[in-house]
Amino acid sequence: MAWSRTLVTSALPYANGYIHLGHLAGAYLPADMYVRFLRLNGESVLYICGSDEHGVPILIAAEKEGKTPQEIADKYHFANLEAFQRFGMSFDYYGRTTDPVHHRTAQEFFLMLYQKGYLEEREVEQFYDPEAQMFLPDRYVEGICPVCGYERARGDQCDRCGAYYDQLELKQPVSLVSGKPPIVKKTRHWYFKLSQFQQALEEYVEAHSDDWKENVLQQVRSWLKQGLADRPVTRDLPWGVPVPLENAQGKVLYVWFEAVLGYISATKRWASDKAQQPEVWQQWWQSPDTRYIAFIGKDNIVFHTLLFPAMLMAAENYILPDNVPANEFLNLEGEKFSKSRNWSIDLRDYLQDFPEDEHVDMLRYALAANLPETRDSDFRWKDFQSRVNNELIAAFGNFVHRTLQFLKKNFQSRLPEFPEWQELQTVWNGIWEQRSKEMLQTTGEMLTDPEKELLQTLLDLDQSIDSAYRHFRFREATAATLDVAKAANKFFNDSAPWVSIKKDSAQAARTLYVCVHLCAALSTLFEPLTPYSCQKLRQLLNLSEPLPWQSAFRLFLQPGHSCQPPQLLFHKIEDSRIEAQIAKLGEGSSEAKSEEVSHSEEETENLVSYEEFSRLQLRIATIVKAEPIPKSKKLLRLEIDLGTERRQIVAGIAQQYAPEELIGKQIVVVANLQPAKIMGVESQAMLLAAHSDDGKLALLVPDASMPPGSPVR
Repeated sequence: MAWSRTLVTSALPYANGYIHLGHLAGAYLPADMYVRFLRLNGESVLYICGSDEHGVPILIAAEKEGKTPQEIADKYHFANLEAFQRFGMSFDYYGRTTDPVHHRTAQEFFLMLYQKGYLEEREVEQFYDPEAQMFLPDRYVEGICPVCGYERARGDQCDRCGAYYDQLELKQPVSLVSGKPPIVKKTRHWYFKLSQFQQALEEYVEAHSDDWKENVLQQVRSWLKQGLADRPVTRDLPWGVPVPLENAQGKVLYVWFEAVLGYISATKRWASDKAQQPEVWQQWWQSPDTRYIAFIGKDNIVFHTLLFPAMLMAAENYILPDNVPANEFLNLEGEKFSKSRNWSIDLRDYLQDFPEDEHVDMLRYALAANLPETRDSDFRWKDFQSRVNNELIAAFGNFVHRTLQFLKKNFQSRLPEFPEWQELQTVWNGIWEQRSKEMLQTTGEMLTDPEKELLQTLLDLDQSIDSAYRHFRFREATAATLDVAKAANKFFNDSAPWVSIKKDSAQAARTLYVCVHLCAALSTLFEPLTPYSCQKLRQLLNLSEPLPWQSAFRLFLQPGHSCQPPQLLFHKIEDSRIEAQIAKLGEGSSEAKSEEVSHSEEETENLVSYEEFSRLQLRIATIVKAEPIPKSKKLLRLEIDLGTERRQIVAGIAQQYAPEELIGKQIVVVANLQPAKIMGVESQAMLLAAHSDDGKLALLVPDASMPPGSPVR
């Protein structure tokens, strides 16, 4: 389908803490790169985000700090907005859910679903603290997880295993208000009939089986397979959007229900305040030729692929997310981000220690090159330094500086004239406009060998970058963009203008003519990654705006065009600055101080109880058949004998094992793992293998033949 416009949202950050690097890598930098790419292609795009400011955590933070919930929301909303702006986030509008427009929008949506019969009032039992005289929201009660046995599980979701459950299923519950066991008391709430949308959501998800990321599909299908249950949309709480019914005093809309409506309310605010067209928001949310892309982290997948779409389906006249490119988590120096252990890097702290615009771009580049797109990735300060110094500076910064330095030294910072410049422009631009490698092969001596090689490389990379952005492969787009800078350096080296300037100044002029245009092209291609440096580069080239993406590599300047004297786009990051940042991690936390004598809280949480481990059914299996999976270099389809049954599994071992050498081999498998589809093939178990740091893989096999199905304990 040809889309007329693209609506982009990033998950609303919760206003009870500062944005850290993990957040940026999850839902914000990828979205900003995508939006900037679309704009450079001349496409109509609207980018919406804002602060999620209701709910229990803000109440708890307010109680701890002796402030009102609104003061807490204000504190983090404005701090995060400022940090986002410094990071170069190009939101069209950044709203907040305490905005009166949002309250009205959420209440109107509630009433619309209520009148359509999708909301039902029910009497339910809930934990109640008689001493505090209040019903206990999920985060105000703590107990033992009914699924994994974690002793500090809260509310209706376990922070360790991620399981959802009714809060009454918690074992040995304790009120976090009074510290005493709560009682169970009846109350009334309104439930969204999510179960009625099971089939519609299944069809919606499967319609995107070819274009959604595998991590998204697996999680959504798992929920659908379990069956969708109706969910409460109200709760007893003094902070939030009031339920707009007469018999609902003291009740507010559940945050999971109203926060996602913040995308719509922020669009309404943008339409009235910035676009000066109050009704234009409907074009972005209700027009079938609008494409909606929702950027989130993996902890928000269910809300944006099932719950929010069901709400929009119930409303009937809204578009649904066409893609939800969720990222996995970013770790820090091999461990999870932890504010309690000071094992975190807040964006505002980074900007304080690295305040220059070039430092913002360095962080954007380093994160983009290492985004957790298909699995968790790791931010390490040494890697950050290496990527900046050995990639961004060595390729992009170096090429720009050597070009402008040579231009100043030999041509007074003016684009030099040479006899064939018009012919070169015509031939080069003809090839580029047609994207024709065939034309390139027929140019004869009209192009030099380095120019032909450069054009060949640029044609390939341009296609690769475009495809990567449009399929949400931002790491790939980043690598290919860097390859353009590397190709520009190779062209400079192969053309050797420092040699030709002494023997054939016209040839040196021709080389610099192309190189200055390459600098202009790089100022467009790197714009989604390093916007501050690209703006500076255009100032050095005396160009006012980024070039349109499709014509970025055209030769368009005339000889005599004046450039500014060279300035470094980036300065190397020294070891001392990196060592200072590493030393700050864990500094000052009580857990860090006792690290030598005890586990930290999060390390203890990573320990597995015997009861939890015993739930895994490890079995010996014999491989009876093995074959490649079409269109995959890594995957094999294996048929295994488990003694009482045969199953098929999908294993990523094709680069280590040939299918024929696996027949008859015995392996260890997890037999009670939930089935999942990989490349369209259902995998009904998981084999176990050892992985080394250098990428080697070895199957776990018994040291003697065992009957298939034998348990492993």
